[in-house]
Amino acid sequence: MAAAKSTRNDVQGALELAVFAGGRVTRHPLPAEGRVSLGRSPENDVPIDDSSVSRRHAIIHLGPPIAIEDLGSANGTRLRRERSAGPTTKLLELQPEQGKTMELSVGDAVNLGSTLIVILPREGAASAAPGQGPGQPIVLDPAMERLYALAERVAGAPITVILLGETGAGKEVLAEHIHRRSPRAQGPFVRLNCAALSESLLESELFGHERGAFTSAVQAKPGLLETAEKGTVLLDEVGELPPSIQVKLLRVLEERKVMRVGGLSPRPIDVRFLSATNRDLAAEVKRGAFREDLFFRLNGIALTIPPLRARIAEIAPLARAIADRTASAVGRPAPAFAPETLAALEAHRWPGNIRELRNVIERAVVLSGGDTLLPEHLLLDAAAALPPSEARPAAAPAEARPAAVPAEATAPPPAEGGGGLRGELDAIERRRIVDALEQCAGNQTQAAALLGMPRRTFVARLSAYGIPRPRKGKATR
Repeated sequence: MAAAKSTRNDVQGALELAVFAGGRVTRHPLPAEGRVSLGRSPENDVPIDDSSVSRRHAIIHLGPPIAIEDLGSANGTRLRRERSAGPTTKLLELQPEQGKTMELSVGDAVNLGSTLIVILPREGAASAAPGQGPGQPIVLDPAMERLYALAERVAGAPITVILLGETGAGKEVLAEHIHRRSPRAQGPFVRLNCAALSESLLESELFGHERGAFTSAVQAKPGLLETAEKGTVLLDEVGELPPSIQVKLLRVLEERKVMRVGGLSPRPIDVRFLSATNRDLAAEVKRGAFREDLFFRLNGIALTIPPLRARIAEIAPLARAIADRTASAVGRPAPAFAPETLAALEAHRWPGNIRELRNVIERAVVLSGGDTLLPEHLLLDAAAALPPSEARPAAAPAEARPAAVPAEATAPPPAEGGGGLRGELDAIERRRIVDALEQCAGNQTQAAALLGMPRRTFVARLSAYGIPRPRKGKATR
């Protein structure tokens, strides 16, 4: 019964919020129902670190239907929606009144200040690329084909498996593939990120607790190990487990029983354990940070996933799958990839692997506005390009690659230092700021009001674009 309930919740809550801010994309899984607060304050459910966003900016109501409510933000909440009228399509901009909700559809683009949010379908895990979700993973590289063939054989055995590889390489995708190919495929597949919770919360989530075990324990709650009965548990980032939890997990692995926090007697469980880490656990054992006996228990067999830069044959198919899904979510036709765009993707080092590729392609689809993705839409960091000795011989020459733009930049660079699409956008905004200062005779407060921008944001833009702060009564050229 617990497994069936978990499946229904997954279906109802299979949405995520993509936030485009500060030159990067972050993703936040959305619950099936309830309210999700958005704003600059870290107390929000989804904090957005951007000066154009108010501390408490808006609330998303998860229904059905889905709706957004502005909380009296300084820079407003604006919904952009395409509406067809015969052969033409108009872009409408709608703004909800304070305290009233406006209904949203999956794929709608919403501006909170100068940031953009989009609700998208959630497929697979955070490190899984679209196209690698519930269906077959995209496996074209010979090393990956051998790895997945081995995983097929391992899936039918009851041994524990540890998945090794860089962040975002696809460890969760492989774990789910093993689960689907195992005799436990009809049972639940439960993931836990061991690095995401504090020690006390991690213990409660894993093992559960009895009523009254601590102040807020008003009723008994089974842990993830109990809810995964007859299924599979993936312990992601297992190398981050605190020593006290390592001891208790070892006991569970040996006895196949779990003791709830505040409980008096252990409860038997029937689950399979998979674990994943980007750490060298053998080295962690040597330096005393990870228990050797737990390592041996988890390491029934180790499967190492190669990084994306070593799987160049998979980059183009993955990029197309991500672009198709993103375009469908925002109501656009699937874009084509220019040859030089694919060459730039294949020449990139991808330190963030599939997760980084997903961010880049989703951002490119949003920025392109057309039917073809060009290199300037990627906003790749040229410093992360593969050296010529590592890049595919067919990769594009340097002049065909996108301009160098740091992917993690939190403030726009001066227009003179940027290139491609971002450089053009920066130049436009810089010109608007200079024009506003000239119209307001150098008065920064009035210029900021003219642009509908908070004064603090306006001053930050002056510094970012290298515009001298004018003295009172003097215009800026």
